[in-house]
Amino acid sequence: MRTAKTFIIEDIATFKKRLLYWSHQNTHVSFLDTNAHRMDTSSFEAICAVGAEEVLAVSEANALQLLRDFKKKTQDWLFGYISYDVKNEIEDLSSQNCDRLGFNQLSFFRPKKIILIREAKVEFLYLNAYKDSIDADFEAIGRQTFLSLSSSGDPTPPPPKIKLRVTRDAYLNTLEKVLEKIYRGDIYEVNICQEFYAEGTTIDVLKTFWHLNQISEAPFSCFLKEHDHYVLCASPERYLKREGTRVISQPIKGTAARSGNPEVDAHLKGELAKDLKERSENIMIVDLVRNDLSRVAKVGSVDVDELCAVYSFKQVHQMISTVSAEVDKGMDSIDIIKASFPMGSMTGAPKVAAMEIIEEMEQTKRGVYSGAVGYFTPTDDFDFNVVIRTILYNSDSNYVSFTVGSAITAKAIPSQEYAECLLKAKAMREALESSGDA
Repeated sequence: MRTAKTFIIEDIATFKKRLLYWSHQNTHVSFLDTNAHRMDTSSFEAICAVGAEEVLAVSEANALQLLRDFKKKTQDWLFGYISYDVKNEIEDLSSQNCDRLGFNQLSFFRPKKIILIREAKVEFLYLNAYKDSIDADFEAIGRQTFLSLSSSGDPTPPPPKIKLRVTRDAYLNTLEKVLEKIYRGDIYEVNICQEFYAEGTTIDVLKTFWHLNQISEAPFSCFLKEHDHYVLCASPERYLKREGTRVISQPIKGTAARSGNPEVDAHLKGELAKDLKERSENIMIVDLVRNDLSRVAKVGSVDVDELCAVYSFKQVHQMISTVSAEVDKGMDSIDIIKASFPMGSMTGAPKVAAMEIIEEMEQTKRGVYSGAVGYFTPTDDFDFNVVIRTILYNSDSNYVSFTVGSAITAKAIPSQEYAECLLKAKAMREALESSGDA
C-alpha cells in the first residue's frame, strides 16, 4: 500500500531539476519528463521513481515471462526497460554482435518512492514503510544544489572523444548491400543504425542529461539509473501506451531539420509533410503496427487516428502517426507487448526478415537502444517510449555510446540517409561535448 500527499509548487522547471539531482543518491532511479508536450491525455508533467523495494533484472532468456510473474506478484508500480534483444525470445533470432555496454535484457524495479508532477501540484506516493519521510524529502528536494559530479565522483570530467564505429564509406557500402536486398524483394524497408562511442571516459550524467533534455525538450525524455548503468534519453517517440482497454502506438518515420528563420522553418515543415518518400516509409510502418496490434485487439477495433502528421521539436520536425486499438479488459499487458515488440519503426517490414538483416549488417548489438523505457501501473496500464536520441553509459567500464539510424526503402539515397543520421546525432554529441548550464 502507498500513502499519498500533495504539495503546491510555483517553479516546476527548478523543482524537476532539483528532484533529478536529489534522486541520484539511489541505486535505481527512473525520471520521466514529458516537457509539457501533450501527445495525448497524459496526466502528468513528470514522474520520478526512486529507490528499489524489489528488483527484477534478467540477463538471459525468458525475460517476458519473468516480468509477467513479477508484475502479478507485486501488483504495484514498476519502472524499467525492455531491451531490443528481447526479440530473440519472441522470434527465432539471435544476437552475436559486439556489446560493450552490458545492460540486462530486461530490468524493472518496484520503487520505494514515486513523485508525480501535475501542473503546479506535486504528489508523493510512498510505500507505507517510507511515508514518514515525505515531508523531510520534500524539504530536502527544495534545498538540493546542482553540483557538477560525474558518476565516478570526479568533478567536471573532460568531454569524451567521440569515435565512429563505422566510417562514412563503410556505412554507404552497407546501404548499397541493403538496397540490393530490397530490390530483390527480401524486404520493403529496414532501419539500419550506426554507433558513436567513447572508451575510458567518465561523464557527468546529471548535467549531460539535463543539457540533452533542454536542447531537445522531447515528450518521452527519461533519465534511468540501474546501479552503474545509465540511460539518458530525449525520445520524441512513443512505442505503446495502455489505458484500460485502449492501446495506442505513435510510430515516427520522417525527419527534417529545423531552422532559426521562421519562414524557412515553415517551408521545411511543409516539405516534410508532402515528401512522398517519407510518407511511404511512415505508411509502411503504420501498416506493420496495425498488423501487430490486430493480433491482440478486438475484431475491427484497430484504427489510424492520425496519419503522417508533422510535429515540431526543438531539434527536428518529425512525421508521426497514431494507431489505436481496443483489447479485452482482462488481457495481460505482457501479451500486448509481446505481440508488437520490437516496435516496427526500429525494425522494418516484414519485421522478422528486417531484424535478420539488421543483425547481419550492423556492427554492434543494440541492447537498450531500440528498446523501450517506461512503467506499469497497479491496474496493469502502461506507457513506454522508443529508446532513440539516447546516450547509454556504463560507469563501471567507462564506456559511453549513442546510436542513430534511418529507414531504408527502395527510394533511399545512401548519402542522404547518412546526413539524416548526423542530424539525429547532433543533440547527443552536443550534450556530451558541451558542459551545458550548471
